[in-house]
Amino acid sequence: MKQINPWHESGLSLIELMIALLIGSILMLGVVQVFSASRAAYQLSEGMSRTQENARFALDYLQRDVRMAGHFGCVNDQARRQIAGALTSHFVANGPMDFGFSVRGYDNASPPGVVLAPARVAGTDSLVLRFMSGNGIPITGIDAAAGTVDVDPAKWNVLTDSGVAAPTVFGVADCAFADVFAATAINAGAGRVTLPATVDLARYGASPEGGPTMLYRGEAVVYYIGLGAGGRPSLWRARINTDGSTTAEELVEGIEDLQFRYGLDRNPATNPAGYILTQAAAGGVGASEAEWRRVGQVQVALLAVSPNPAASAQAQAANAPTLFGVVAATPADGRYRVAYESSIALRNRLYGN
Repeated sequence: MKQINPWHESGLSLIELMIALLIGSILMLGVVQVFSASRAAYQLSEGMSRTQENARFALDYLQRDVRMAGHFGCVNDQARRQIAGALTSHFVANGPMDFGFSVRGYDNASPPGVVLAPARVAGTDSLVLRFMSGNGIPITGIDAAAGTVDVDPAKWNVLTDSGVAAPTVFGVADCAFADVFAATAINAGAGRVTLPATVDLARYGASPEGGPTMLYRGEAVVYYIGLGAGGRPSLWRARINTDGSTTAEELVEGIEDLQFRYGLDRNPATNPAGYILTQAAAGGVGASEAEWRRVGQVQVALLAVSPNPAASAQAQAANAPTLFGVVAATPADGRYRVAYESSIALRNRLYGN
């Protein structure tokens, strides 16, 4: 009978097994640690990318419309207001559609008389901009007795860009006068707009110095923060209707706060210099039309937040974002937040036209 070597019958000792388990556990912990660090780095990178992207889009939207404030044809609102009656807003004074105020802000408040849906998030500012659209159509016929103006119907699409399929607010302007009004009748197929009786059409085209008479679409928009489709704060733009209601669109998600400051011309609105001397919140500008015509710059501060947790509570506390130097109150929810600021010149006011 063959004898079995006892050496070949031996297995792992308890000590060897424990050492093997220890080494395996250390290796597994290392793998988990590497995975956790990689996941945290990915979440932070994604959060930073999303906030940067959202903030860039938000500032782009704001810059486009803020720069249009004061546009009333070939002459801006500051220049027209130097001559009595050169710019007429055929809406209730200080109402939601008063085009005498090309720009007006509200600190932690919504514009009075304007119904925002969804509602503005508490603690955030709102900004109202009013202007004539950048593109207009030359008026080919004026019937002062009937109160109508005619344009080439083939060019009517100029008045319906930017998602406004059926405009109702228009502006008529040459280089001497401007009127902004709600049309009483519109025939897009014929290119005809009927104006309210308060508009003096006889003054258009009567002076060779007046330049070509143009028809524009009137724009009155509100920028504010409201809850978006996902239940989180977003940047909204609401077009104001003639009755004070609004047609709102969600522009950019993940914008949690919005604050404004306004750069004021060193001279009164009756003699603007185009030189910005001081900055103030809306409450420091004033309440009159003349005081808001001194505004030649809008400073924007917004707080962008990642859609998902991307930073630790310790990292949030160490990098608390500030808006105009004030630390923003943010919940410890692990989301990545960063503040962005931009200064936007009202080009129609600072440089003349």
